[in-house]
Amino acid sequence: MKTKAVLGGLVAGLAGVAAMTLAEKLEQLVTNRPNSYVPAHTLERLLRLPHKPDQQRLGLNWTMHWGQGIVLGIVRGVMAQHGIRGPVSSFLFMNLRLLNDQTLENATGVGALPWSWPADEQLIDLMHKGIYAFTTGVVADNLVTGPPQSADQRAGWRLGQKA
Repeated sequence: MKTKAVLGGLVAGLAGVAAMTLAEKLEQLVTNRPNSYVPAHTLERLLRLPHKPDQQRLGLNWTMHWGQGIVLGIVRGVMAQHGIRGPVSSFLFMNLRLLNDQTLENATGVGALPWSWPADEQLIDLMHKGIYAFTTGVVADNLVTGPPQSADQRAGWRLGQKA
């Protein structure tokens, strides 16, 4: 793993979590959805801290929210370094982010399985994680140099065009 992939990934993760956070705050203005303290309580359990009310966990909430996003950016930086780039790789990365959140939240007993959530909450979570993943991807793909030779490109097709 090259230092540039790690550093570029960290910067990309920071940009991704900043974009996601901005989108969350704008969405909350429209939907009146309250802040979630699931990140704080997940970290609270991981660190085996005594339970405290949401109001006393803002710092822990931001640490988990920003920390996960920034650190996971390293994975996207390494993906870019190895030629796993573009929108499809960002879509794959979005699934990694969702898997990371759900694994930690459910393994600690803090979260609930996403299919048990109301449909609007599922959609909101997917939208925010998509914003995170695609922003992180664009930044990583621009900061981290890929391999000297990329995979062979196949010719595309167009509707109505004969092969």
